Amino acid sequence: MRWAGNAVVVTADPKRSQVTVTVEAGSLTVREGTGGLKSLTDADRAEIKRTLESEQLLHTAQHPTITFRSTGITGTPDDFEITGDLTIKGLTRPVTVHGGSDGDGQVCGWATVSQSTWGIKPYTAFLGALKVADDVRIEYAVTDLQPLPAPAQGAG
Repeated sequence: MRWAGNAVVVTADPKRSQVTVTVEAGSLTVREGTGGLKSLTDADRAEIKRTLESEQLLHTAQHPTITFRSTGITGTPDDFEITGDLTIKGLTRPVTVHGGSDGDGQVCGWATVSQSTWGIKPYTAFLGALKVADDVRIEYAVTDLQPLPAPAQGAG
Protein backbone atom coordinates (compact mmCIF):
# COMPACT_ATOMS: atom_id res chain seq x y z
CA MET A 1 0.00 0.00 0.00
CA ARG A 2 1.44 3.36 -0.96
CA TRP A 3 -1.90 4.96 -0.22
CA ALA A 4 -5.51 3.92 0.22
CA GLY A 5 -8.67 5.95 0.41
CA ASN A 6 -12.38 5.62 0.80
CA ALA A 7 -14.99 8.21 -0.13
CA VAL A 8 -18.69 7.90 0.51
CA VAL A 9 -20.40 10.64 -1.49
CA VAL A 10 -24.02 11.49 -0.71
CA THR A 11 -24.86 13.99 -3.45
CA ALA A 12 -28.32 14.69 -2.05
CA ASP A 13 -26.82 15.62 1.34
CA PRO A 14 -23.05 16.37 1.12
CA LYS A 15 -22.83 16.77 4.91
CA ARG A 16 -23.33 13.00 5.20
CA SER A 17 -20.37 12.30 2.88
CA GLN A 18 -17.12 10.95 4.34
CA VAL A 19 -13.52 10.68 3.16
CA THR A 20 -10.60 8.78 4.70
CA VAL A 21 -7.10 8.48 3.25
CA THR A 22 -4.02 6.67 4.53
CA VAL A 23 -0.60 7.30 2.94
CA GLU A 24 2.69 5.51 3.56
CA ALA A 25 4.89 8.33 4.87
CA GLY A 26 7.92 6.87 3.08
CA SER A 27 6.18 7.05 -0.30
CA LEU A 28 6.11 10.87 -0.45
CA THR A 29 8.26 12.49 -3.12
CA VAL A 30 9.06 16.00 -4.29
CA ARG A 31 7.96 16.32 -7.91
CA GLU A 32 8.97 19.89 -8.62
CA GLY A 33 10.33 23.02 -7.08
CA THR A 34 9.73 26.64 -7.97
CA GLY A 35 11.28 29.94 -7.02
CA GLY A 36 14.75 28.62 -6.30
CA LEU A 37 18.13 29.72 -7.56
CA LYS A 38 18.49 26.50 -9.53
CA SER A 39 16.29 23.64 -10.71
CA LEU A 40 16.00 20.49 -8.64
CA THR A 41 18.16 17.64 -9.92
CA ASP A 42 17.45 13.93 -9.53
CA ALA A 43 20.20 13.86 -6.89
CA ASP A 44 18.46 16.70 -4.99
CA ARG A 45 15.15 14.78 -5.07
CA ALA A 46 16.85 11.59 -3.81
CA GLU A 47 18.51 13.50 -0.94
CA ILE A 48 15.21 15.17 0.01
CA LYS A 49 13.50 11.74 0.03
CA ARG A 50 16.22 10.29 2.33
CA THR A 51 15.80 13.27 4.66
CA LEU A 52 11.98 13.00 4.64
CA GLU A 53 12.16 9.38 5.82
CA SER A 54 14.82 10.07 8.44
CA GLU A 55 14.60 10.91 12.10
CA GLN A 56 15.01 14.55 11.10
CA LEU A 57 11.57 15.03 9.53
CA LEU A 58 8.79 12.44 9.23
CA HIS A 59 10.10 9.73 11.57
CA THR A 60 8.75 7.03 9.24
CA ALA A 61 9.98 4.16 11.45
CA GLN A 62 7.79 5.34 14.37
CA HIS A 63 5.02 6.88 12.25
CA PRO A 64 4.78 4.88 9.00
CA THR A 65 1.45 6.37 7.90
CA ILE A 66 -0.16 9.75 7.44
CA THR A 67 -3.96 9.81 7.75
CA PHE A 68 -6.76 12.17 6.82
CA ARG A 69 -10.35 11.85 8.06
CA SER A 70 -13.02 14.26 6.95
CA THR A 71 -15.08 16.18 9.48
CA GLY A 72 -17.19 18.16 6.99
CA ILE A 73 -17.84 18.44 3.27
CA THR A 74 -19.43 21.33 1.40
CA GLY A 75 -20.14 22.00 -2.25
CA THR A 76 -20.95 19.69 -5.13
CA PRO A 77 -19.05 16.80 -6.74
CA ASP A 78 -17.82 19.32 -9.34
CA ASP A 79 -16.50 21.86 -6.80
CA PHE A 80 -16.05 20.96 -3.13
CA GLU A 81 -14.15 21.59 0.09
CA ILE A 82 -13.40 18.89 2.61
CA THR A 83 -12.43 19.88 6.13
CA GLY A 84 -10.82 17.21 8.21
CA ASP A 85 -8.13 16.04 10.57
CA LEU A 86 -4.67 15.31 9.18
CA THR A 87 -2.35 13.19 11.34
CA ILE A 88 1.40 13.41 10.70
CA LYS A 89 4.01 12.11 13.17
CA GLY A 90 1.23 11.34 15.65
CA LEU A 91 0.01 14.96 15.70
CA THR A 92 -3.50 15.73 14.44
CA ARG A 93 -4.36 19.16 13.03
CA PRO A 94 -7.25 20.54 10.91
CA VAL A 95 -6.80 20.88 7.13
CA THR A 96 -9.02 21.99 4.25
CA VAL A 97 -8.83 20.06 0.98
CA HIS A 98 -10.11 21.69 -2.23
CA GLY A 99 -11.26 19.67 -5.20
CA GLY A 100 -13.62 18.89 -7.99
CA SER A 101 -14.46 16.58 -10.85
CA ASP A 102 -13.17 17.24 -14.34
CA GLY A 103 -16.22 15.65 -15.99
CA ASP A 104 -14.23 12.67 -17.32
CA GLY A 105 -14.45 10.66 -14.11
CA GLN A 106 -11.32 12.16 -12.53
CA VAL A 107 -11.41 13.91 -9.17
CA CYS A 108 -8.49 16.20 -8.45
CA GLY A 109 -7.54 18.98 -6.11
CA TRP A 110 -5.09 20.31 -3.57
CA ALA A 111 -4.39 21.29 0.01
CA THR A 112 -1.72 23.49 1.52
CA VAL A 113 0.09 22.10 4.54
CA SER A 114 2.43 24.14 6.76
CA GLN A 115 5.16 21.74 7.85
CA SER A 116 5.87 23.64 11.08
CA THR A 117 2.29 22.93 12.24
CA TRP A 118 3.38 19.29 12.69
CA GLY A 119 6.80 20.12 14.15
CA ILE A 120 8.61 19.54 10.85
CA LYS A 121 11.56 21.76 10.08
CA PRO A 122 11.51 22.42 6.32
CA TYR A 123 14.33 20.76 4.37
CA THR A 124 17.39 22.87 3.60
CA ALA A 125 20.77 22.14 1.99
CA PHE A 126 23.80 23.94 0.57
CA LEU A 127 23.77 26.56 3.33
CA GLY A 128 20.19 27.50 2.53
CA ALA A 129 20.63 27.76 -1.25
CA LEU A 130 18.24 24.80 -1.60
CA LYS A 131 15.25 24.69 0.71
CA VAL A 132 11.64 23.60 0.84
CA ALA A 133 9.17 26.28 1.91
CA ASP A 134 7.20 25.80 5.13
CA ASP A 135 3.93 25.82 3.15
CA VAL A 136 3.80 22.79 0.85
CA ARG A 137 1.06 22.33 -1.74
CA ILE A 138 -0.12 18.74 -1.92
CA GLU A 139 -1.96 17.80 -5.10
CA TYR A 140 -4.00 14.69 -5.82
CA ALA A 141 -5.76 13.11 -8.77
CA VAL A 142 -7.98 10.06 -8.48
CA THR A 143 -8.78 8.41 -11.79
CA ASP A 144 -10.00 4.89 -11.03
CA LEU A 145 -13.20 5.55 -9.10
CA GLN A 146 -15.09 2.42 -8.10
CA PRO A 147 -18.73 3.05 -7.12
CA LEU A 148 -20.16 0.66 -4.56
CA PRO A 149 -23.01 -1.53 -5.71
CA ALA A 150 -26.48 -0.40 -4.68
CA PRO A 151 -27.75 -2.14 -1.54
CA ALA A 152 -30.06 -5.06 -2.18
CA GLN A 153 -33.72 -4.30 -1.69
CA GLY A 154 -35.36 -6.78 0.68
CA ALA A 155 -38.94 -7.98 0.35
CA GLY A 156 -41.21 -6.22 2.83
